[in-house]
Amino acid sequence: MTQHSLYLIKTTSGQELDLTYAKELRSNNLYPFGIHNYAIYRTPQGVYVKGTNTGNVHLMLDQYEVIEETAAREYVHPYHRIED
Repeated sequence: MTQHSLYLIKTTSGQELDLTYAKELRSNNLYPFGIHNYAIYRTPQGVYVKGTNTGNVHLMLDQYEVIEETAAREYVHPYHRIED
């Protein structure tokens, strides 16, 4: 079995989740980091998580929240990377 670094997060509601084996359903992880970055995950337990960036230029994602499956599947991120 492949070794993985753990991807442990804490949601805005204080829930701690392990995204190590979560499936990324959709994302925008373009550099440089900023509010255009997001990712939607489904954990092996069926929990849907939205990760976003609050403007942190050092981390791709810095805020996580649990969302419903419908919201996860229909999510449209409101921000886009602006090219200079």
